Amino acid sequence: MALLAAASPSPAHDRPTGPIHKTRSAVLARGGIAATSQPLAVQAAVRVLQEGGNAIDAAIAANAVIGVVEPMSCGIGGDLFAIVWDAESGTLHGLNASGRSPYRASIELMKEQGHEYVPVYGPLSWSVPGCVDGWATLHGRFGSVPMADLLAPAIRYAEEGFPVSEVIAAGWKADEPALAEIPSSAECYLPNGSAPGFGDVFRNPDLARTLRVIAEQGPGAFYRGDPASRIVAYSDEVGGLFSMKDFEDHESTWIDPVSTNYRGYDVWELPPNGQGIAALQMLNILGRYDLTSLGHNSAEALHLMIEAKKLAFEDRATYYADPEFADVPVAELISKDYADRRAALISPDRAMASVEPGDLAQSDTIYLTVVDEDRNCVSLIQSVFHSFGSHHVPRGLGFALQNRGSWFALDPGHANRLEPHKRPFHTIIPGFVTKDGAPWLSFGVMGGDMQPQGHVQVLCNMIDFGMDVQEAGEAPRFRHFGSSEPTGQGGDGGGYVSLESGIGPDVRRALEGKGHVIADRPGSYGGYQAIRIDSDRGVIMGGSDPRKDGAAIGY
Repeated sequence: MALLAAASPSPAHDRPTGPIHKTRSAVLARGGIAATSQPLAVQAAVRVLQEGGNAIDAAIAANAVIGVVEPMSCGIGGDLFAIVWDAESGTLHGLNASGRSPYRASIELMKEQGHEYVPVYGPLSWSVPGCVDGWATLHGRFGSVPMADLLAPAIRYAEEGFPVSEVIAAGWKADEPALAEIPSSAECYLPNGSAPGFGDVFRNPDLARTLRVIAEQGPGAFYRGDPASRIVAYSDEVGGLFSMKDFEDHESTWIDPVSTNYRGYDVWELPPNGQGIAALQMLNILGRYDLTSLGHNSAEALHLMIEAKKLAFEDRATYYADPEFADVPVAELISKDYADRRAALISPDRAMASVEPGDLAQSDTIYLTVVDEDRNCVSLIQSVFHSFGSHHVPRGLGFALQNRGSWFALDPGHANRLEPHKRPFHTIIPGFVTKDGAPWLSFGVMGGDMQPQGHVQVLCNMIDFGMDVQEAGEAPRFRHFGSSEPTGQGGDGGGYVSLESGIGPDVRRALEGKGHVIADRPGSYGGYQAIRIDSDRGVIMGGSDPRKDGAAIGY
């Protein structure tokens, strides 16, 4: 069947129909669609669908490929979260495939080594990689194609090479100095001593061998076989805390997504240890206002969104943690009554300079989404956290280990405090929307703290301002930064706001007049992918962010 692909962005030209600034049309199809930030990964997913696999199979294949072709953002050294709509049963499922801290990790050990915070990079920032077990758990429940077949495209690209795309090449180059400091990382990712450039063909034979072990011996081999043994040996060599027991005891967890209703649409996120409920908290607050009448990206609408973000993120810094170790008051945090109390703190005319958490009764990432012919849907996000994670590549394995452990707090009284075998607070969140009990949108916005802010902005673009699935992701965004970037503790503060260039000078001046500090940070606005399910017409529509290298492709 012929493929329908989103065209390359061309912001300099005027389109003959629709918004003049829009760079591409939404991709329409009746069969299936996949969308992510690198076309080779999207094509692998579509190929699986066309050969009879389902959305879950296709998502695994795409994730494996993008771990090869966009290694600074994701890979088998990182974690995974997913929301799955099972069309046969009409039910929604959540998967938490994030890893835990080493058994040997403790606040006392960190303090003894002179650390006030968990180091952002290096071996003390490691937590067990959950991605491969996430694949296995998804595949065991919903998969229909052998795992070896799903990993074959990724193995081929790692072995034979792939041309490095533009945005990915720029990110790779930015990390060249950090990778160069670690011999095993430089050997893997800096061929001839430098990062590959745009259009250069890059090969990763070590990663091909690791993926082949998983394909031939099963995902369990990653945690109990040669890959785990090599990671632990490398950990011992560089001062890490990993043991084989950390890997042998790892498991993913099926969890129930949680939701709020925003203007008739049920928006679903995963509960902590992730930050998804921050988006729900923001929507609950914004639901008190008529954003449509204020106008898209007006100073008045953006002010309300920024203030809602501040309130939600202060709660995030205080309450979000691994629910196996902390009593996280999810139901109250996402309740409408709580939103009423928080919304009362917002002044229409003045930005909050400081925020307190509510009084309760108690980076780098990839996102991908796939919808198949039967309307099974997968919203999947996967990451090694910072670019190239901890910057450490265990010798001979071909992938970087994540640095998620760096967001543990060393305050013994904090809900997200470092403890043995505990999941850290996470930023990566898949999103999903249903309407009248049927799937309506599978979506995500990658980018650390940008993710809840991005979820809210694209949903408001679609629900309040009537944009289609492509335009909603292209529209100019804001991002609010706290007074300091949180590390699993501390508040959001007054901070500052970064605005994309499409938000004009009049709006900027009006926001400054309300007390917002404007300080732009180009390239900090995340990356969006989405598929809109139009059940009435039997059509699905894909959108892909021009801020990344990717595409939506359907058939």
